[in-house]
Amino acid sequence: MEQLHLVYALVGVVGVALALLSTVVRRSPVSEPLVALVLGVLAGPAVLGLVVVPDDVRDPLLLEGTRLLLAWSVMAAALRFRFSGFRSVVRPVVLLLVLVMPLAMLLSGAAALAMGLPLGLALLVGACLSPTDPVLASSVVSGGPAEQDLPARLRQVLTGESGANDGLGLPFVLLGLAAVLPDEGLGTAVGDAVREVVVAVVVGVVLGTLAGRLVPRADDDRTLAGGPRLVITLLLAVAVLGVARVAGADGVLAVFVAGLAYNRVVPTSDREPQSSLDEAVNRYAVLPFFLVLGVVLPWADWADLGWCAAVFAVAVLLVRRLPALLLLHRPLGLSRRDAAFAGWFGPMGVSAVFYLAYSLDEGVADPRLFAAGSLAVAVSTLAFGVTAAPATRRYGRVAQG
Repeated sequence: MEQLHLVYALVGVVGVALALLSTVVRRSPVSEPLVALVLGVLAGPAVLGLVVVPDDVRDPLLLEGTRLLLAWSVMAAALRFRFSGFRSVVRPVVLLLVLVMPLAMLLSGAAALAMGLPLGLALLVGACLSPTDPVLASSVVSGGPAEQDLPARLRQVLTGESGANDGLGLPFVLLGLAAVLPDEGLGTAVGDAVREVVVAVVVGVVLGTLAGRLVPRADDDRTLAGGPRLVITLLLAVAVLGVARVAGADGVLAVFVAGLAYNRVVPTSDREPQSSLDEAVNRYAVLPFFLVLGVVLPWADWADLGWCAAVFAVAVLLVRRLPALLLLHRPLGLSRRDAAFAGWFGPMGVSAVFYLAYSLDEGVADPRLFAAGSLAVAVSTLAFGVTAAPATRRYGRVAQG
């Protein structure tokens, strides 16, 4: 209990400090998640030993914590999506989902295979790392600096992709699990994936549309107060997540679809205040996760992977997305500069840890899964954290001539 209170204190103090300096942080080469991750490493058993998370607590804590964070994050991504420009972004978003995401899984898996992991486990590692993270990506596509320096279409493409592929990552993970777990058949995995996606879409459309129609009506009847209106989408995310999981569906995908349906129905005047609140929650609710991640990083398991682990992490950063987007920039309707930016800023973070924890919960016992995946996430958080703000500013300067 004392350690839990210490976590409260650390997260609270750092969160308040980062909030007070939020404008400065947005322009600095150090992101909030990176600060929290480093703080977790310092407080964890690797350095000061102030906070220790037992192994039997780590996996369920990461699984349910990341599930809730992703629900809030993809809801915020859905609220940022503007249907007025839908036609201009639907093609690149679809291509990113059906071409780049599978390639990301295969290329990340190949890097893991080269590190010495068996084929099935390497494929599962690639599947866990294939989605882009909406929490980390939001720091690039939202806020004043992003709106000032990046074109709206590029931000829309990254928003749509990061929101959708977190839920659509589950079918790839189920296929990876079928390759690792002896009791899982390929046919069963494909059937489960199709069923979960279909049920998630239905749940999301129904609940999102229903909520979107009820909110204006409650406003007209004066039964919805101003305070509850601000948090209605956060409550909707939790509701959809729970209903989808009870129905045996992909909860994260269901929340994103619900957010799109809600966004499509409600008036803009009702959506914008909620969107601002969701962005604030998305930006600071993630701090406890990265602090805990810093505490539980498996340093000993990383050492057991050998020197090739560092090569694996760098290879995943460089080949997971960037080459594919540069090659496909014309079909995607992106300039080479936009493709390079989108290819680099497809970070691995909360979504990757969610699928790693999900795989462990499904029965994968090999410690190399979490070791390889968490290493890629840690390196991505570092690389993304120190390049996001400078690269965004440089993009703006080059665009202005």
